[in-house]
Formats: sequence, C-alpha cells, structure tokens
Amino acid sequence: MRTRLAIKTHALMERFFPERRLFLRSDTDTRFIRLRPETQAIAYFGGALLVAWTIIATAILLMDSISAGNFREQARRDQITYQRRLNEISAERDARAAEALAAQNRFNTALTQVSEMQSQLLDSETRRRELETGIDVIQTTLRDTMKEREDVNQRLASLEDRIEGGESVLAGDGASDGTMDLLADALARTAEERDQVVADAQDALVRADEMATELRLMEEKNDMIFRQLEEAMTVSVKPLDKMFKAAGMNPDSIISQVRKGYSGQGGPLTPLTFSTRGAQSSPDMDRANRILGQMDKLNLYRIAAQKAPFAVPLKDPFRFTSGFGYRWGRLHAGTDFAAPHGTAIYATADGVVTHADWQSGYGRLVKIQHEFGIETRYAHMSKIRVKAGQRVSRGQRIGDMGNTGRSTGTHLHYEVRVGGEPVNPMIYIKAANDVF
Repeated sequence: MRTRLAIKTHALMERFFPERRLFLRSDTDTRFIRLRPETQAIAYFGGALLVAWTIIATAILLMDSISAGNFREQARRDQITYQRRLNEISAERDARAAEALAAQNRFNTALTQVSEMQSQLLDSETRRRELETGIDVIQTTLRDTMKEREDVNQRLASLEDRIEGGESVLAGDGASDGTMDLLADALARTAEERDQVVADAQDALVRADEMATELRLMEEKNDMIFRQLEEAMTVSVKPLDKMFKAAGMNPDSIISQVRKGYSGQGGPLTPLTFSTRGAQSSPDMDRANRILGQMDKLNLYRIAAQKAPFAVPLKDPFRFTSGFGYRWGRLHAGTDFAAPHGTAIYATADGVVTHADWQSGYGRLVKIQHEFGIETRYAHMSKIRVKAGQRVSRGQRIGDMGNTGRSTGTHLHYEVRVGGEPVNPMIYIKAANDVF
C-alpha cells in the first residue's frame, strides 16, 4: 500500500519536477549531479517560502514605519494642541490675575467709601441729636412764652379793672394826676411786653418748623447713607462668605478664631452709643450698629484672607504641568507650576517658616505654617531666600524656581496641607478668583 502511494507521489512529482542532471566538466574529467524530483520540490517550496516570508516581513516593516510616522505626527499634533491649551490657560490665568487686582482695588476703594460714609453717618447722627435737643428747648421756651403771655394778659385785665375802679376812688379822694400817669406808663409797658411775647412765640414756631424740616431732610439723608452702606456691605461680605465656604472653611469658626487672636491697631469696631442715661436705642442706632457689625465682620474676613493660602505662589507667567491626584497608584500631593529657571516664588499667606533646607525628593524646600492649621510647601527651589523661624507676609518672596530633588524639569511643586493631610491647592486658588 505504502509502495503504491510512494510510486504515485513520485510519478506526480516527476510530472512537475522531472529529474535533471547538472554536469560539471573539468579539463580531465566530467561529473554530474542528479537532481531528483523530491530535491527539486523541496528547493522550490523552500525558495517560495523564503520569498513569501521576505514579502510578509517587508510589508510588516513598511506598515510599522507608516504607523510610526502616523503616531509621531499624531503625537506632534497632540503636543501642539497641549501646548496651545497650556498657553490659553496661562493667558486666562493672567487675565484672572488682572481681574483679581482690579477687584482688590475696587474692594479697597469700597472700604475707603465705607469709612467716609461711616464718618458722615456719625456726623449726621450727632447733628440729628443736636436738632432734637434744640427742638426740645424751643418747645420749652414756647411753653414758657405762652404762659408768660397768659400772665401778661391777666395782669393787663387786672390793671384795667383797677384803673376803672381807681379813677372813681381817686377822683373822690382828690388824688393827684401823678398817680394816673404812673398807672398809664405801667399799662403801656405791660402791653409792650405782651406784644414782645407774642412776637417771640411766633418766631419760635417758625424756627421749630424750620428745624423740623431740616430734621426730616437729615433723616432722609441718613436713610440714603444707611442704604448705601448696607448695599456695600452685602456686595463685600457675601463673596467672602462664598470664598471661605468654597475652600471648605467654616466662616463662623474663622471669624471666631481671628477675633480671639486679633492684635491690630484699633481693634474690632464697637457699637455706637449716644447716651449714658440707659434710654432705649432708636431704630437708626440699631441700623447703624448692624452696619458696624457687618464692617467688623468684613475687617475680620480681610485679616483671615491674609492668613489663608488664597494667593497664587507665582506672579510671572507660568503653565500648569501637573495637578493634584493619583499618578500610577501614588498620590501627587500638590500642583506643579512651570516657568523659567529662577522665577520668583512668593508666600501665599502670612505665616512662620518652619523649614528652609534640603529634603529628600523635594530638593530645596520651604515650609510655612499658617493660621487655622494650614501648612504650605514650596519644593524644587534653586535658591531659598528665608530662614526657619522667620515670619513672612503674603506676597513676600521666599525663593527661586529650580530643578532640585526628584524632578524632571524646572518647576515649582506647591502643596497645601490641613491638619497634616494634603489637599488640592486649587481649591483655595479657585475660591478666591471672584474676590481677589
């Protein structure tokens, strides 16, 4: 069976690959090599397989080259898009910074206006009190004048009765003309006094009307000042409330802490008092005290804003290169800002420097402890410009940007920690965008 199959296979191969002889001739001899059909078939299929493998490998390499070119082009386009997006973000950040500066200027102007309005309000309230006191005096004088007029009228009537009675008596007794002249003079003086009292009463009424009109105008002016102050307080305090809440900070707790540790000149604003007689306060006084309470809150908010890291650590143009979050299973505990080597770095809030030296991984590192249990860190610096234990203010230069420590390029690694735990620094920066 196998012999027949081998014979048929050999015959089939003989048909396509007939036996061939390759003669090799030399000067003295001639030799030949017999190429059997099986050998030819193996050579043919081996060559075909080699050619096919070469074609496939060449196609694969060509496709890889084309794909690599496409990938490189796509990567280049992605890089250009990413760079354009970073530039747009940087421009937007610069615009926000300009808006924040303008908002801060408007805020300072509003505070100045509020101070001026407060002075006007105090002057108006004092003037109103004086007018009320003047009206009380005029009313008292008017009452006394009316009483005196009544007394004069009574005396006049009595004198007239006495004259009439005295004429008959004096005539009967032979009284002299001098007595009659004396009585006539007394009567004339009494009439003049009566006329003067009436004139004084009329003048007092006119003056009372004028002072009442002036008092009404003063009250209208005070009401306008009150409304302007209340609107100014609403516009100024509400964004600050929103800012602290957006940063995860309880405004009431913040205000309480700042009030306890307040040590600035003047101290918090105190309520208005105009009397020591224990009289019940007027609605205007209550209204003024509510405005002063809002101004006190605004002042404490201003102090708190300086003590919390709401500012950006860079003032020069920069790019965000890496945000807060997990990277390959590890937490990136801050935000990275890229700018040229040596770019100035600034403290984002008032505080005390607790570390200003090299630390593994961070390179040259500055740590600042702030109020409310907040700490900020500034890493990879090329130069440190502060010392441990030094007190710094918001916006004070603390170092220069560099590439020290575990870093792949020049940038600032900026961290915010609350109670020792890292939080996203952009929470504070974004919260202050609409205020500063």
